[in-house]
Amino acid sequence: MDGDGYVLTVRDETTINYLEHINMVSKEIVFVPPDFVAHLTAKSAFGRMGLSFLNSAKVHSGFVGRLALEIVNLNNNRKPITIRRSDPFMHFELISREGPPEPYHGRYMFQFMNDAEVARYMETIEANFSSAYRVGEIREVARARLTQSEELEP
Repeated sequence: MDGDGYVLTVRDETTINYLEHINMVSKEIVFVPPDFVAHLTAKSAFGRMGLSFLNSAKVHSGFVGRLALEIVNLNNNRKPITIRRSDPFMHFELISREGPPEPYHGRYMFQFMNDAEVARYMETIEANFSSAYRVGEIREVARARLTQSEELEP
């Protein structure tokens, strides 16, 4: 926790060269309950270094998985920037949403998760959120989730 939200770190230490665009993967698995939406904001320390965050600042309600954080190095001095695994990287804030839940069921559900992690979250969904999710459909999404290499391709 950090103030009003959580802080995400990155799964792998990476050095980003000037003008290089990469997808950083969060170390943490996020689960956005169906009656919430998540908002992402960059830690200002990295913005001051010249990193620009390209992806949308929203995570859909009902999403489960590690996040792909799209970044580019725009450092004025054209120097590489290193992000370490333990560095606080991104704020993750949950915001209550209005209306009936419409959980995410798209192709990025369960991204960057292994089978045991998916099984654990499926148990949680089925036990606590079965009225919000289309459980049969989400089981199919879990079985057909993308492999890590496919997810990082443009």
